[in-house]
Amino acid sequence: MKIVQITAGAGGRICGSCLHDNALVRALRARGRDAILVPAYVPTTTDEENVAEARIVCGGVNVWLQEHVPLFRHTPWWFDRLLDGRGLLTWLSSRTGETRPAELGGLTVSTLAGEAGHQRKEVEKLARWLAADVKPDVVQLSNALLVGLARRVKEATGAKIVCSLSGEDIFVERIPEPHYGPIRRLLRERSRDVDRFVALNDAFARFMAAYLDVPGQKIAVVPHGVDLAGFPATPPDLAARRAARGGRFVIGSLARLCPEKGLDQSIRALAILVATHDVELVAAGATSPAEAGYLDECRRLAADLGVAGRLKWLGQVDRAGKLRLLERCDVFAMPTAHPEAKGLPVIEALAAGVPVVAPDHGAFPETLGGVAGLLHAPNDPADLARALRAVLDDPARARALGAAGHALIRERHTFATMAAGHEALYAEIM
Repeated sequence: MKIVQITAGAGGRICGSCLHDNALVRALRARGRDAILVPAYVPTTTDEENVAEARIVCGGVNVWLQEHVPLFRHTPWWFDRLLDGRGLLTWLSSRTGETRPAELGGLTVSTLAGEAGHQRKEVEKLARWLAADVKPDVVQLSNALLVGLARRVKEATGAKIVCSLSGEDIFVERIPEPHYGPIRRLLRERSRDVDRFVALNDAFARFMAAYLDVPGQKIAVVPHGVDLAGFPATPPDLAARRAARGGRFVIGSLARLCPEKGLDQSIRALAILVATHDVELVAAGATSPAEAGYLDECRRLAADLGVAGRLKWLGQVDRAGKLRLLERCDVFAMPTAHPEAKGLPVIEALAAGVPVVAPDHGAFPETLGGVAGLLHAPNDPADLARALRAVLDDPARARALGAAGHALIRERHTFATMAAGHEALYAEIM
C-alpha cells in the first residue's frame, strides 16, 4: 500500500500539523509501510527528523499569483516550475507569517473550489504527478482546508482520500463576509469527496461532524503518537528537581504565540501565585510577524502586574530545547482560549512525566483522562491559578499526576499506536 501525506507548510514556524504529519509518516515507515510526506505551498518545519520530500506541490508563489494576477492562470507549466524553486519558497515561507486569516478569504474560497478555482493548474499538476509517478493507494490531507484537492486527485489516481482535522475552525471563523459564507459552503460540499476524516480526539471529531455536516461515523479517532526518544524512561523526581534549583517553582508553557493559546492567562495566573509562592513562568513557542504585537502585549502585562522578572520567553525552540524546557518544569500549563483540537504540547509534557493543568474544554479532558492533570474553568486566570496551586502545594499529588501521565502516554500515544490506528483506517476504506 502506497500512502501519500500532503501537508501544508507553516511559514518556517513549527506547527502542530507539521509535527503530527511528519511523526505519522516516520511511524508508518518504522512499521515497514511505504509512506511519503509531500509539502504543499511552502516547506514544512518540524523539531524532529524532517522526512518531507524535496518536491513542493501547489507552490505558494504560483498559488498566490494565480489568485491575484489572471495572466498566471494561463502560463505554461515549464514557466511555473521556475517559481516553484525551493529557495524561493523557503524565502516566501519567512514572509507568510505577516498574513492574517482575514486577508486570505478570497484565496481560501478559490483553493477550496479545487479544479474549478483559480489554482486549477496547480491541482491538475498534482493530480497528474501522483497518477503518473507516485501511484498512491491512499492520499491523506493535513487539514480540511485542502479538501479542494480531493475530487481531482481521486479521479486521476483512484486513491482513497483521508483528511486529518486540525483546528481549521479557528482560521475560518476569523474570515469575514463576503468570503465566510462561501468557505463554509465549500467545506461542506467538498467534504463529500473525502472517504474518511481522522481526528486526534473524540471532542473535536464530534465538533467537526457538525461543522462539516458529515456523519459522525465518517470521522475516525486516532490519538497523536510521540517519538519517546529523549523523554525520560521513568517519571522524574519532581521534588528533587525543585530542590536542586533552591525551591523555586517553575510553570512551563509551550505553544504557538497567539492569543488563542493563552499566554496572557498564564501571566495573570503567575501574578496571583507570586503573592504566596516563589514561582516563575518559562514559555516557548513559534512566533510570526503578525503575532509580534501579542508578545509585546504579554510583556507589558507582565510588567504592569509586577512579574516581568518572572517571565522567561524563549521563542521557538528545537527538540533539544523543548526537552530541556520540560526537564525544568514542576507543572505544565496550556490555557487555550479556544477549545483545542490537538494539544500536542500537553501530550509531550505528559510524556516527560510533568503534571498538566489545562482548561476544561476541547481535547484536554480526554487527553488527561482524569488522572494525569487538573482541569480549570476556561478563560479564567483565577481558576487557572487555583489549579496550579493545587499541584504546587501537594508534592504527593504532583508526583502521582506526573507518573499517571507518563504511563498514559506509553499506553495510548506512542508511534506504534498512532501508526496502527491509521493502518486499521486505511485497511477499512480499502
